[in-house]
Amino acid sequence: MNKNILSILDVKDEINELIDLAIQLKKDYKNGKDIRYLKGKRLAMIFERTSVRTRVSFEFGIQMLGGIAISLTKEDIGIGTRETVEDIALAMSRYADIVMYRALDKKDLHEFARHATIPVINGLDIDEHPTQILADLTTIKEKKHTLKGLKFVFIGDGNDNLTHSYMLGCTQVGMDVTVITKKNHWPSKYFLEKATEIAKEKNVKLTITEDLNEIKNADVVATDTWISIWYKDQREQILKDLKGYTVTKDLMKKAKSDAIFIHCMPIFYEEEVTKEVAHGPQSVIIDEAENRMWAEMALMLKLLRRPK
Repeated sequence: MNKNILSILDVKDEINELIDLAIQLKKDYKNGKDIRYLKGKRLAMIFERTSVRTRVSFEFGIQMLGGIAISLTKEDIGIGTRETVEDIALAMSRYADIVMYRALDKKDLHEFARHATIPVINGLDIDEHPTQILADLTTIKEKKHTLKGLKFVFIGDGNDNLTHSYMLGCTQVGMDVTVITKKNHWPSKYFLEKATEIAKEKNVKLTITEDLNEIKNADVVATDTWISIWYKDQREQILKDLKGYTVTKDLMKKAKSDAIFIHCMPIFYEEEVTKEVAHGPQSVIIDEAENRMWAEMALMLKLLRRPK
């Protein structure tokens, strides 16, 4: 496996193994098994953008594996302002065994990983969110008992870090992927081309469309916040563009009757989804939030040490 996990493509050969390991760790822990496979290992978390679930899941995850964690903010470090990215990466590599970096500038993340001598995990950047996709695939497999052959439908902003990672990750595990969005919000060219290559290799379908009726036969329906931190100044235009693409109860009725709904949270109710759907019987968003921890634990374990 690659030393650094900056994209879901970095685990393309291990993705199914990681999903199964996450499910096994969860089962073992809840059955009382000692899973402290990373005793004494040190995780440094760098947050240039705050997060509830990412911090809590990584911090508790490394602790449950027997390790320790420290959390640093943008103000604590001043990457690229107070100190160079290279100097911080080299020094951090002497303190910690692994780093999770949630960067505002993707270039800083990649430069940090290039200079670090320890594994670096992308905790989210403007284009990708690999750990979230691992958690979501873990949740889908838990609920559906398989991934191959399922139809995954994303509705909302197609030019989004989650959409990009969903296209790459879901096609890798053999799922048909449909992205429903306005044409001016279609995924960026690079991710569309990469996902098309993977879909062809795995013999699955990749569909990008404006047609909400393409939710038909969906096994999984996903959405995400329409306005991320990088696009806050475009809020009014994005809301106008995506009007009509809210996931509602009536829209969910067009999917399979046993379809599940996922959302990584936080949620802006009545924008990307109604509360009726997000907290309805088909929603698995809280299981999904929990599985962030198990998926991240599996990833850290794979990067640092496998259980005996």
